[in-house]
Amino acid sequence: MPASLQKKKILIVEDEEMLSDMYREVFEKEGFDVVTASTGKEAVKVAQDAKPDFVLLDILLPEENGIYFLEQRKLQPSLLSIPVVAFSNFDESNIKKRAFALGVKDYIIKTNYIPQEVVDKVKTYI
Repeated sequence: MPASLQKKKILIVEDEEMLSDMYREVFEKEGFDVVTASTGKEAVKVAQDAKPDFVLLDILLPEENGIYFLEQRKLQPSLLSIPVVAFSNFDESNIKKRAFALGVKDYIIKTNYIPQEVVDKVKTYI
């Protein structure tokens, strides 16, 4: 495991437990510490408490969605410096534009990537 990733912490915001568990396992095998959340509101709290180095953010979430998280992130200087990649099967141009306007580094369509490709893409932003 590369030493540069030993202490990197990623927040995975995903409401589908099976996907959340799968990505947790893949990122942990790559040497990341992983914390998770399943709603936008929970993600804000976890990000504040855990201070992750990176956020992998689903857009379609129950209650407050990923856009909510991005809006809250903009209001909190402690969260603003954390890079975020949107990670969704919701491929709608207005939502993508909004996500980029709110500071996401990339917008990944889940079905277009295998888990290892997602990890490799995340590594380019850390």
